[in-house]
Amino acid sequence: MATISAQLLQNPRQRTLLRRRLLAWYDANKRDLPWRENRDPYRVWISEIMLQQTRVAAVIEYYARFLKRFPDVQTLAGARLDSVLAAWSGLGYYRRARMLHQAARKIVHDYGGIFPTTANGWHELPGIGRYTSAAIASIAFDEPVAVVDGNVERVLSRLAGKNMTAKEAWSVADALLSRTRPGDFNQAMMELGATVCVPGEPKCLTCPLVEVCATRGPMPSEAKPQRLSREVCYALNAKNGSLLLVRRPANVSLMAGMWELPEVTSPNGDHLVEFIVRHSITVTDYVVRVTSGTSGEVPDAKWIAKSRLKSLPLTGLTKKILRRAGVI
Repeated sequence: MATISAQLLQNPRQRTLLRRRLLAWYDANKRDLPWRENRDPYRVWISEIMLQQTRVAAVIEYYARFLKRFPDVQTLAGARLDSVLAAWSGLGYYRRARMLHQAARKIVHDYGGIFPTTANGWHELPGIGRYTSAAIASIAFDEPVAVVDGNVERVLSRLAGKNMTAKEAWSVADALLSRTRPGDFNQAMMELGATVCVPGEPKCLTCPLVEVCATRGPMPSEAKPQRLSREVCYALNAKNGSLLLVRRPANVSLMAGMWELPEVTSPNGDHLVEFIVRHSITVTDYVVRVTSGTSGEVPDAKWIAKSRLKSLPLTGLTKKILRRAGVI
């Protein structure tokens, strides 16, 4: 079979063979993930939102807890936003949780609790773009719509031996899509990119599409993003069963409304470094010094009872610090 090209896209027999090989590989090798237990649209939707820019291993733990707390869209819609953010705390990209909550309320109040069955219908909900709407509609309702995320784009580019524009990638994905098993095919493409056609050094010897791949290895243009380093310092103050915390403003773009420890400029005579933790957000690696004691008043800080911490939307870094300190 020739490498992916205009010829392949125009040859129904070759497209059929590619789909057959990929789906056979997926059926035999797909990971046992909790959101694949059934095709319930609520479960599929929650997983797709959580998986945006987040590793599967990190999502699994949160997914089960989130569903236990919010088992259906009615429960999610009726919950306070702070409760949703608290359940989401640690997953990052908190705008996803806010949009999820807004979408749940729209489904319940405007749609009578009935989920959309098409990608166009899902696209009208808050926080759901082209990829997510297509993923949900194809997986939960078998709508024949293709998906392109980072994994799929990498697979397609390596098969073609060239970097594709977004428009090209969506066009090729649609041409290759299995109309009889669209949800499985989309998941197979994503699974291939996540487990075999991985960034850096792909596992070409185990790839079901190696014979049609023009690259058979990493693309020359692939480069890891440059990582940044930063040092920060937070004060951990406790007294009478309470902790000193501050709430991030509601109008900031990052982690709005979340609670965290007070940040201090640097450890000095009044700030004894108790321990150090490391934390990463996107391409930035943080060295976090945790001190005891503060210098002067901390604006807008409040003493919060430790018994309330489980119900508060804490930032992921704050949770990491409090676990390290044995507070939670």
